[in-house]
Amino acid sequence: MRGHIILSHGSDSGPDATKVSALAAVAESLGWRTSRPDYREDDAHGHAGCIDPRLVRLAAEIAASPAPPVLVGSSMGAFVSGLASLDAPVAGLFLLALPARIPGYPRAFAARPGVPSFLVHGYADDVCPLDEALDVARHHAMPALLVEDDHRLSASLPDIEAEFRRFLGRFA
Repeated sequence: MRGHIILSHGSDSGPDATKVSALAAVAESLGWRTSRPDYREDDAHGHAGCIDPRLVRLAAEIAASPAPPVLVGSSMGAFVSGLASLDAPVAGLFLLALPARIPGYPRAFAARPGVPSFLVHGYADDVCPLDEALDVARHHAMPALLVEDDHRLSASLPDIEAEFRRFLGRFA
């Protein structure tokens, strides 16, 4: 096994969601072990209310990992993956449809400096503003793939999978 990848789904989704399932399959085909926490119970607390319970659940997954994992997150999963990287060592961050802030939550997105990171965001994302996501990427010197897609990024899945393969190649 090459290492461990923890994939975090977005709100109103689940661990079998299209993007996290597709990226888990890519990782497993390359010899990585994957896990996908189920945040649906946490999400019942609303957007701002689910963040701290998600962070607790993700911290437990990171602590159970034999080595610092790569965190993959979609939307709310991307937001908590970045915050989790501040509290525990992680090998990398692969973030999709990133919200820069969550209304009602006191902290904005942040990530541990120096962690290899990558952002994928859609030009037509009507949930997470593109300009705010690009500001985050600029602040963290994070490479980004911008695609002609909406928040779900479903039309761009082949491009996302290819970029994820390249990203994981840096850990070989």
